[in-house]
Amino acid sequence: MITGCSTGIGRASVERFAAAGWRVIATARRPETLADVIADGVSTLPLDVSDEDSRVGAVAAVKRSHGRIDVLVNNAGYGLQVPIEEASLADVRRQFETNVFGLVRLTQLVLPDMRAHSSGRIINISSMGGRFTFPGGGFYHASKHAVEAISDALRLEVAGFGVQVVLVEPGPVLTEFGATTVDTMRTGLSDDHGPYAPFKQQLGQRLASAYNGRRTSLASSPARVATVIVKAAAAPRPRARYVVGPVAHALLASRRVLPDRAFDALIRSQMPTP
Repeated sequence: MITGCSTGIGRASVERFAAAGWRVIATARRPETLADVIADGVSTLPLDVSDEDSRVGAVAAVKRSHGRIDVLVNNAGYGLQVPIEEASLADVRRQFETNVFGLVRLTQLVLPDMRAHSSGRIINISSMGGRFTFPGGGFYHASKHAVEAISDALRLEVAGFGVQVVLVEPGPVLTEFGATTVDTMRTGLSDDHGPYAPFKQQLGQRLASAYNGRRTSLASSPARVATVIVKAAAAPRPRARYVVGPVAHALLASRRVLPDRAFDALIRSQMPTP
């Protein structure tokens, strides 16, 4: 069962799992976006990961039709971009409802059957941004830091029941995620004369270039990330973390060896700041 399959990593994961012979349940908040993924071994379900009735209903439907869920891929998410001072708490809650609470609740719903069968795998799609933070994306990064912490705790809590937990940490990926991320900061930008306005303008340009400009040669394809997800699902002894892409490898290596002041300088050299 894969969440967030309308585009990008989720859509590519459906294709890769199906090609590998898995029975796949593809889900999305807008089920009409899944009309073209129906194929042998693939079924679709509507699922809004931020809605409790939708979450419970989707898991129950899968159990009725397939009996159990062997692998849950928690992929649904988006990136809120806004300076901390200017953030609406409603937007912050929406970010965590999608990226964190939805992931947690779906995990809770599938774990009883996994424990009963002494097998199962939870694959949480995090980000390189779950292990450091860029300016402007504090709440998105906080949600991914939360996914990392929850996954680390869960891995130890359920290992004794035969259930394995894996994190996948991509760097930039050529998906609509980038456009959606930039859109979260555009509302009212043309009328914005506040202290962060120049920063937000520059940040929007920088993020856009990471996904559809001259820097895209450093971004991974959704298929590449999906291949890693399938590998993590099939490996007899999966790693706790799979880092995907050259940017993720380089920045995470820098974060490990550099002191905070030096890493801050590195981030300032790559990202705009107010």
